[in-house]
Amino acid sequence: MKNMGSIDRILRIIAGIALVAFALLGPAELAWKWVGWIGVVPIVTALIGWCPAYTLLGIKTCKAS
Repeated sequence: MKNMGSIDRILRIIAGIALVAFALLGPAELAWKWVGWIGVVPIVTALIGWCPAYTLLGIKTCKAS
């Protein structure tokens, strides 16, 4: 069951791509560059349309069907 709307999904993809790009293209000497790989999570949740945190918190950004 999906719990994310279109705008939410688009914003997650943009944020996820930005974080992954930082991990790939950011300065090599950054010790915490691995944090950028957290961007994979919003990309995956956007692609499947379901966020486990939304389920726990009772949030639903998609239109009622």
